[in-house]
Amino acid sequence: MIPDDVLYGSVRELSEAIRARTISPVELAEAFLQRLEQYGPRLGAVVTITRDRALREARAAEREIAAGQWRGPLHGIPYGVKDLLATAGDVTSWGAAPYREQRFDFDATVVQRLTRAGAVLVAKLAMIELAGGFGYRQADASFTGPARTPWNLRYWAGGSSSGPGAAVSAALVPFAIGSETWGSITTPAAFSGITGLRPTYGRVSRYGAMALSWSMDKLGPMCRTADDCGLVLAAIAGADPRDPSASTREFAHAPESARRRRFRIGVLKNPTAGVQKEVADAFDASLRIIADFAEVVPDVELPDHPYGTAASLIIDAEGASAFEDLLETGRAKLLSAPEDRHGGYSGTVVLAKDYLKALRLRGTMGRALDEVFARYDAVVSPTRGTVAFPIGKPFSEAWPTVPVPPGIRTQPLGAAANIAGLPGLAVPNGFGLEQLPTSLTFTGRVFEENLLIAAASEFQTRTDWHRRRPPIA
Repeated sequence: MIPDDVLYGSVRELSEAIRARTISPVELAEAFLQRLEQYGPRLGAVVTITRDRALREARAAEREIAAGQWRGPLHGIPYGVKDLLATAGDVTSWGAAPYREQRFDFDATVVQRLTRAGAVLVAKLAMIELAGGFGYRQADASFTGPARTPWNLRYWAGGSSSGPGAAVSAALVPFAIGSETWGSITTPAAFSGITGLRPTYGRVSRYGAMALSWSMDKLGPMCRTADDCGLVLAAIAGADPRDPSASTREFAHAPESARRRRFRIGVLKNPTAGVQKEVADAFDASLRIIADFAEVVPDVELPDHPYGTAASLIIDAEGASAFEDLLETGRAKLLSAPEDRHGGYSGTVVLAKDYLKALRLRGTMGRALDEVFARYDAVVSPTRGTVAFPIGKPFSEAWPTVPVPPGIRTQPLGAAANIAGLPGLAVPNGFGLEQLPTSLTFTGRVFEENLLIAAASEFQTRTDWHRRRPPIA
């Protein structure tokens, strides 16, 4: 039996153990399958355990490695994917009751690339229905029920990549693939105490992924460390003729070369205004640590643009188009969250002139933001203003001392970064109320993921928040 200490290791550590033959891919797959079966239901983190496929892929990896056919650092490493990615023959539910029997006969490009890297698919992981695009306002917005953070089962794992966040945190998988349109990787990373990378828009092909907003959706890794995120991104990034938005810009994980520098880190102006005291304290402590390896520049101001309004309008309009059949047939009434049963209809009345205006403004916003971000290797801010929300309460009532508007799209930089397609990397940086994790996000220029990974890795060499284990196991 593989000890829990090993299962809570990073992808790099597990990879080194496999290559040294101290553990085998089959043993590792069986250990994570057991944890998925044991803890997945308690966390509400799992839709499908792909046991047969996992063992088939693990046995193939074991044979190849034994024969000296090493594919790289993901060879033999188990992983899970958010259930909006197609995997041949399995349910791909999009978190939503109307699609709970939906199956495809092919793998999404991301899954194909991970298979090529020798990774072992062990689970399809839970998500908020339709990736939260219809305006859910409480944690119970999936036919699988609310996903729970393993730090305290009375609290939410975050959305919409809920299952990936909880599963990585509780070592049900070493890494997972999530998606973000506006906060859906960084929020569950924060609430579950893990590291999550939102890549640059277009960095990763979305072929075979559910579409919510074609011009804003992004796929990215959710892992234990920033270094792990780089290893996974290197496997999944790249052009894809089946996704015209996928960039031809190459990505090679280069943490050491990027770390041979003194970083210049900007701090968002008034970053802790209106956040919980514990979140603010953790952020201030993080800045002191960052100052050991970087020049810290305070009071970074974003250009004054209607980022949130434009992002909301684009998501509403594109979401209504993506789910036109669901809305026109009335099957939206089968969704779990009461708000979602009617929330998608607002997008059907967005005027074309307003949608086009938002798209035109987007270019102006992106150029203005790039002028600011060009001065820094990264800009930092708290990932969320609060720790995880309690299950059973509307988000607006989650933490009465820190008002949260309807919906959860409230992170600093969230709207601006997502509408401009900027990469962001959320890392754990402490604990707040109810011993729930707090989080810090590094945001950077487009296609500068390596700088974010390097800066976050430097932070993680000086802290151990990413190595803390939740009480569930």
